[in-house]
Amino acid sequence: MRELLEAKRQKIRDNNKKSEQSQTEKSKLSARQRLTQLFDAGHFMEINALATHQCHDFDMQEKQPAGDGVITGYGYVNGRITYAYAQDFAVIGGSLGRMHANKIVRVMELARKNGAPIVGLNDSGGARIQEGVHSLAGYADIFYANTKASGVIPQITAIMGPCAGGAVYSPALADFVFMTRQNSFMFLTGPEVVKAVTGEDISFDDLGGSVVHGSKSGVAHFVYDSDEDIIDGIRQLLTYLPQNNLEDPPSCESEEPPPEFRNPVPDDPGLPYNMHQLIESIVDSGSFMEVQPEFAANILTGFARFSGFVTGIVANNPSHLAGVLDINSSIKAARFIRFCDAFNIPVVSLIDVPGFLPGSAQEHNGVIRNGAKLLYAYCEATVPKIGVIIRKAYGGAYCVMSSKHVGADMNFAWPGAEIAVMGSDGACNIIFRKEIANSENPEARRKELAAGYREKFANPYVAAGWGYIDEVILPEETRERLCAAIAATLGKRETNPDRKHGNIPL
Repeated sequence: MRELLEAKRQKIRDNNKKSEQSQTEKSKLSARQRLTQLFDAGHFMEINALATHQCHDFDMQEKQPAGDGVITGYGYVNGRITYAYAQDFAVIGGSLGRMHANKIVRVMELARKNGAPIVGLNDSGGARIQEGVHSLAGYADIFYANTKASGVIPQITAIMGPCAGGAVYSPALADFVFMTRQNSFMFLTGPEVVKAVTGEDISFDDLGGSVVHGSKSGVAHFVYDSDEDIIDGIRQLLTYLPQNNLEDPPSCESEEPPPEFRNPVPDDPGLPYNMHQLIESIVDSGSFMEVQPEFAANILTGFARFSGFVTGIVANNPSHLAGVLDINSSIKAARFIRFCDAFNIPVVSLIDVPGFLPGSAQEHNGVIRNGAKLLYAYCEATVPKIGVIIRKAYGGAYCVMSSKHVGADMNFAWPGAEIAVMGSDGACNIIFRKEIANSENPEARRKELAAGYREKFANPYVAAGWGYIDEVILPEETRERLCAAIAATLGKRETNPDRKHGNIPL
């Protein structure tokens, strides 16, 4: 009996060596190596290692590798229980059949039932054609498991090779998607099908590579250069996340404050600046981990710590499209806010927004519908919400970006902040159009009227007088006020109306 078990284990070890050799030739880690790096040393426990497929068509009975092309199990990552699976491209191309899918579904269900994150390392040629509808059923079972786990446990997927056809929908249902810069791609239909149907000649990378999904489609949240970098990134991301929706995110008392505050905002309100610099000057030193950095750069999202408390950050970025809201930035921020809300992570909004991007392209592609997603996300979120108006908040964008009126708990503004329906110049062009046109010096009169408008309406003191702003603060006081506000609102208890679910404008 012992001899038989040892023989089967030795066969698994031999298969692992073959996989390592095959993947090394492609500058990739094997499935086993990826899991070894993901989990704390010596803390990965494999399950269903001896499972094999049950297909006997097309001579498949002669190819029955133990594990059926996917390694599943659990262990400790950063000292906390995590479940994971890793597809092995060196075994039947990592193709997904019935047993392969069963293993993935089982480890996902174990993660959900036990309240721990699930990490999927994808590297697969797609559905196993030899198993027909059983492969399709397997994919659908995985999608169902993804959906049931959504908002219950963090779901992280890494694309570390090909991911095509129906296989792309499991990553799409996950919370965060990682891709390698060179070896990974995702698409529903490959270049050959695209050319046959549309006549378009396009490469794998141009159709569904990491650059496309990291900067254009928004499918990928993180893009790294190598397998090793991806896994380090996953381990870092997990340090910000709670185990499940019933826990708070992990706090850290040893976080260091940032270096001396340096205000990157120029005196001229018309000049751009890099919001990254402001974020780095107010969060705990080195704690900002940006999410989707290359997609919709006019808004920044990411995790950081304030005095050790994990916080989600949403910030307009004036260095890109003046920080305006548009379709992609609205979707990006809305999804991030909803994740934070699902997992008890406070949201800090740094606001410097001139409004929504005008133009027929935006209107025709649904900026109203998509902008409403961001509005809905802020209104729906019951976690602590804190906003700081840095320089301007105009029109509907003021309402949307974590205003008091959509449920923000604390709202601050810098002394030079302008809060109005629109900028003072534009407002005066409408209100005083005839007066400006009939004056002896229209430009001088416009500037005079604009200055008066700013003094009377477009400043934070009017909003503060109505209680829409809780406090006007100096720039160098921002970190102190945010740390205090986060600590003061961590005990927030608020629930939405009793309902099956709301109807977000998808």
